[in-house]
Amino acid sequence: MDEMRVKRASLDIDEQFARFVEDEMLPGSGADAELFWATLAKLTERFGDRNRELLRVRDEMQARIDAWHDERHEQPHDADAYRAFLRSIGYIEPECEDFTIEVSGTDREISSIAAPQLVVPATNARFAINATNARWNSLYDALYGTDAIGPPGSSASYDVKKGAEVIAWSKAFLDDIFPLGTGSHADATAYRVVDGALAVELPSGSCGLADPGQYCGYRGDACDAILLVNNGLHVELVFDRQHRVGREDPAGLSDILLESALTTIIDCEDSVAVVDGADKVGAYRNWLGLMRGDLEAVVSKAGRSFTRRINDDRTYRGRDGKPLVLKGRSLLLIRNVGHLMTHPAVRDSHGHDVGEGILDALCTVTIALHDRKGRRRNSAAGSIYIVKPKMHGSDEVRFACEIFDVIEEAIGLPAHSVKIGIMDEERRTTVNLKACIHAARHRVAFINTGFLDRTGDEIHTSMAVGAVPRKEAFKDERWLKAYEDWNVDIGLSCGLGGIAQIGKGMWAKPDLMGAMLAEKSGHPQAGANTAWVPSPTAATLHAIHYHRIDVFARQAEIARIGPRATLDDLLHIPLASGKNWSVEDIEQEVENNLQGILGYVVRWIDQGVGCSKVPDINNVALMEDRATCRISSQHVANWLKHGIVDRDFVEMTLRRMAEVVDRQNAADAQYRPMAPGYDGMAFLAARDLVFKGCEQPSGYTEPILHARRLAVKARN
Repeated sequence: MDEMRVKRASLDIDEQFARFVEDEMLPGSGADAELFWATLAKLTERFGDRNRELLRVRDEMQARIDAWHDERHEQPHDADAYRAFLRSIGYIEPECEDFTIEVSGTDREISSIAAPQLVVPATNARFAINATNARWNSLYDALYGTDAIGPPGSSASYDVKKGAEVIAWSKAFLDDIFPLGTGSHADATAYRVVDGALAVELPSGSCGLADPGQYCGYRGDACDAILLVNNGLHVELVFDRQHRVGREDPAGLSDILLESALTTIIDCEDSVAVVDGADKVGAYRNWLGLMRGDLEAVVSKAGRSFTRRINDDRTYRGRDGKPLVLKGRSLLLIRNVGHLMTHPAVRDSHGHDVGEGILDALCTVTIALHDRKGRRRNSAAGSIYIVKPKMHGSDEVRFACEIFDVIEEAIGLPAHSVKIGIMDEERRTTVNLKACIHAARHRVAFINTGFLDRTGDEIHTSMAVGAVPRKEAFKDERWLKAYEDWNVDIGLSCGLGGIAQIGKGMWAKPDLMGAMLAEKSGHPQAGANTAWVPSPTAATLHAIHYHRIDVFARQAEIARIGPRATLDDLLHIPLASGKNWSVEDIEQEVENNLQGILGYVVRWIDQGVGCSKVPDINNVALMEDRATCRISSQHVANWLKHGIVDRDFVEMTLRRMAEVVDRQNAADAQYRPMAPGYDGMAFLAARDLVFKGCEQPSGYTEPILHARRLAVKARN
């Protein structure tokens, strides 16, 4: 690919990227170009070799683990010997003494309100704006337009029967969360504010809330909206007799708005395809627009176009009669990449592509200065939240924190202004989680569990031991329950409660909201004060769980119980020994894995789409990103290694599934079919992910995907 490059400090830089930094990113940030490039050069010189050394340690540990298992291949697993071996090579770190994190300046959305968390790709401006605005969403719309309480209502014309079901369900929700002193919201004929309290008119007379403190205020001279609060989350009752629903409601109630996604992660990692300077500019430009508050996106729907913008704050008159202002936007965090990848947008003085994590750290923090030095529409506390994925052990967490130390000093930020989110998604981080938190004890504002990446690393780490179970069976494995409990227990023991987020993973079936409403209450019940959702609508429905469960009370209860998992539980290797699968079982598992890989990879490689709804083999839309691709590719690689399937079978199934994916994408004008040639970059990438899966670092998909995507961009 022809590139225009320029020199800045000792660096060789993609010209388009350099222009973006100097003409768009830096003006208004308080940082000048000379300082920025000098700081980036300093970071690459100071941390480049150490970054490579950390990756070498990963590879060396994995090689030693493989060799240890190979030597004992025919012997029964000895848990004591295994644990002692992992300690001897430094995989399990020395015990960390008890401590409490020393973090200050976290926003209330992080520290003291439990609520859903959205994750959206940084490269899609419309998605980013929708997620930012998803702090407030319509409960009526979420129930009407999804299968949450039965088949969705028609979008073409109003479904009266479905509408009645939505209203009845919603008023039962109000009775449950905001009960009246007597009677039901279903019978309300009017809502009024009298002497700073809410009065609800019923056929039997007037009453107030059972808990008068749940009333917060109102909006509009004639009480156009009533504001309520429960567990720190606000609910707005909207009244409009001109609206279809409001005309039919005795009280004129036309909608119920729920405070939904209080936090959103803008993602520069697993959900994006960012392989060159132009791609980086696209991701960073959207983050810049969010931090300045001026990001816009033109949306076309039903033959009309309109511009989507970031919401303003919401103003009410509080119980005391004074103005009450609530944020209209989700608090934004940004997920940087991990330590593995390098990026060609910048090359250091030795000609090496710069560590992508180092580049992300400086650029995303510098961009966030626009919020800190401006109106602080994002973080009222002036903090900058960086979610850091795919770190292995406390040395890697400490490394990330030291990079932020240098950045803060260079650009004049107070120490520890940058808060870090530790994603507990790699096995070596899990077993050393306490030490990892200690390494970031002045910065940590977030830990979470991520089942998919964690499972991918589980398979890869123990690849040499034997065949793993079918994917669906992983949810019943001993290590998984221990992992979910351990994360919460360790987080609470280190003092994260009331200061930082303890999160749980993504609901990956964006069209199955009924199942999510039934099942995802398990996350707040587990003590997580946030959990990931795939859409604003899902955030609204998941918010219901945080109204019904007092997460901080649940955390106190869990803390009293004490540790619920052991190190041996975490180290229990998932094996399929004793399984007697039929030929049909094996074929179904491999088909499902390969169809998912191909359905995801073909959009990633050919179209640069890093995350999307991909129909599975049964045409159920699943949210796919690099984490789901990692587990699928590692699973097939494991079965290949241990003879459950052979190469010819996988080759044949890949081709058959490519035809299935081609048919599923037939309506996409931009789609490039993989069959009958089976020689396109996307198909070849899928083959590499499986046949070269054992040799990929930690089983990651990025090296293969980036190489093939760059080849496609060069060809185009």
